[in-house]
Amino acid sequence: MKKFVAMLLALMMIFSLAACGNTTPTPAAETPVEETPVDVAPVDETPVDAPVDEAPADETPVEPEGYEGYVSELDADGNYVRGDDEEIYYGALGNYEEMMAAAKDAETNDMRFVLEAQAEAYLLDSAVMEPNTTQGGAYTLSRIAPRTVPYVQWGNDDDRFFGMVISDEFLTPAERADLFELWGKAVAGEGEYDPAAYLTEKGHTLLDSYVLTFTTAPVTIDWLNTSSQSDTEITVNCVEGLVQYNNLNQMKPALAESWDISDDGLTYTFHIRQGVYWYTSEGTEYAEVTAHDFEAGFHHMLDTDAGLDWLVDGVVVGVSEYLSGGTFDDVGYKAVDDYTLEVTLVAPTSYFMTMLTYSIFLPICQSFYESHGGVYGREEYQEAFADTNAYTFGKSEDVSSQVYCGPFLLQKLQKDSEILVVKNPNYYKADQVTLESIKWVYDDGSNPTQFYNDVCNGVYAGTGLTAASGLLDLAKEDGNFDKYAYVSETTSTSYFGGLNLNRGTFALESGACASPKTEQQKADTVTALNNQNFRKAILFGWDKKTQNAVSRGEDLAETNLRNMYTHPQFVSLENDTTDADGHTFPAGTFFGEMVQYYLEQMGSPIKVADATNGWYHPEEAKAALEAAKAELGDLVTFPIYIDVVYLGTSEANTAQAQAFKQTVEASLGTENVVVNLIEATTTEDFYACGYRASNGEAGNFDMFYGSGWGPDFGDPCTYLDTFAGEGAGYMTKVIGLF
Repeated sequence: MKKFVAMLLALMMIFSLAACGNTTPTPAAETPVEETPVDVAPVDETPVDAPVDEAPADETPVEPEGYEGYVSELDADGNYVRGDDEEIYYGALGNYEEMMAAAKDAETNDMRFVLEAQAEAYLLDSAVMEPNTTQGGAYTLSRIAPRTVPYVQWGNDDDRFFGMVISDEFLTPAERADLFELWGKAVAGEGEYDPAAYLTEKGHTLLDSYVLTFTTAPVTIDWLNTSSQSDTEITVNCVEGLVQYNNLNQMKPALAESWDISDDGLTYTFHIRQGVYWYTSEGTEYAEVTAHDFEAGFHHMLDTDAGLDWLVDGVVVGVSEYLSGGTFDDVGYKAVDDYTLEVTLVAPTSYFMTMLTYSIFLPICQSFYESHGGVYGREEYQEAFADTNAYTFGKSEDVSSQVYCGPFLLQKLQKDSEILVVKNPNYYKADQVTLESIKWVYDDGSNPTQFYNDVCNGVYAGTGLTAASGLLDLAKEDGNFDKYAYVSETTSTSYFGGLNLNRGTFALESGACASPKTEQQKADTVTALNNQNFRKAILFGWDKKTQNAVSRGEDLAETNLRNMYTHPQFVSLENDTTDADGHTFPAGTFFGEMVQYYLEQMGSPIKVADATNGWYHPEEAKAALEAAKAELGDLVTFPIYIDVVYLGTSEANTAQAQAFKQTVEASLGTENVVVNLIEATTTEDFYACGYRASNGEAGNFDMFYGSGWGPDFGDPCTYLDTFAGEGAGYMTKVIGLF
């Protein structure tokens, strides 16, 4: 997946370059890439103790006649028992995989998009999750010229900062408008886009360093053993892949100088650039980059079991068999010689080239990997990895445990302090690298005023301006708002709230973030959340606009709201396309329009357009609640308690959590639903409860809206496959499964 992203805490502090269009939206309508502060999913700081009323453990509830939903029951000792993931998944999403399989078997791209739209409508109507926001759409101050990083809606390229143009002054809205006009002309083939020349002529002085903040440090610098953006945002600046998008959204050769595609669309032959080398963190030449390094990287990626292999399972020949115990000899990803890489696909895949910009296709230095304890084979790797003395590759605490072939060298990684990359003087395109260094500084968001002062003093390149942090008022008071503020573009990344259908954790190992619920209340919550109408009641009663307003202000409360998982303009139809029921979508129809049509056919009130409060329907919420109560009968005792973890050190996260509690309880009544706000006092604890949870069982929440997804390649399945069953879908853990 392009990125498994955390809703970064303290949006006023985290300033990231997001691909505004090509990372959530895919092929058909791309949202531009520009400096966009990333928003947070906050939660409140006032933990509410759940009342201790509980049904006696020895009473056996009577199921309403004909009820087929999952019912969580206590064991003989009165303890909550976690259920079976597979049973619960198919109870909630029983037809989803079949629908996605039909889409992938479609004869044309257009028909695939139509069938994927049906699948997304089904996923949304299941109410196991609710998309809530995307990145951007916030008042922003910035010194960064727009469109100076690769502009693409998917993959990792939008995190590559090597060409960034940064001024010593904030850009005015007029200057930004001029630059966008120049960029648009360049895209149309009318001249070149040269923001450095423009800004210099306007009297700006350009900077050669970029400083930004981080809240969660990389857990590895092995870019093939992670799916988290907090890891790859750093490492992709230090390694290069086969191809790369430029800032005009054009795919260009990178370490593959050229490539050939067979007439049947099954074999891709990449010709690797000669004379490119791996370097140590200190800049010492280590070895030449060869096709064998790409093969080694792909093999290693399949071995790590890091939630990446599913992207190529069924795409590259032999991957499915290898993951089932076969041999890598049969995998269609081979170095033919030192400078030729051959990839063989199972079937023609129209979006395959777009997949190559995601980190799963990056190389590793084969000889360096093997010299640091690296081995091949899934079982062999797991055994080697467990021996921390012998296996020393890609350790986050040791920048020398990796070598680099990209524009930067990683020289410092201090978990709660600072991360530093410096320009690689031997990079083969060093003349195109505008920055001498990039530095990430740790900041947990506890002092937004100091952060704002640092931004104004030039320490950081920019910031989002939010109401909850106080930064919006500060910028208005000192005049920066009137002179420099603009509304940042939204992106293809979709954040969402997931309801835990099979909770397995009620406190972290340290005892932190403990649920106040009794055993019976734990079981009642799981039983209720496995009822579709109860889930709809929660999600239709959640007022995202009010929640967003507490951090952004009322005037921008809807600008970054997202209501479907795939960016609604990610792809569009090339031709008129008729579905199985005879409905014809005209050429040019966007993906979101098709999803909206199918939701309406299902009788759903959800409105999927961006920048609208499309799920908030309090009357529908009440109706769904009454339906749920009728279906559940005496299986549960109301109220149902919903645990939400929030970061107490973040004012924005705290305020948003309080808003979630207030709006849901107001919609449904506290006699029916009570939201327990459970404080996390550190970012580590907050992320451990949800974003960093290793699997569904480890999630310590009933509702968690601190995670999101950025697309890996140019097809809606890059989002939708993340909810596949039996552990194949990476994001099912955010609904408590697999």
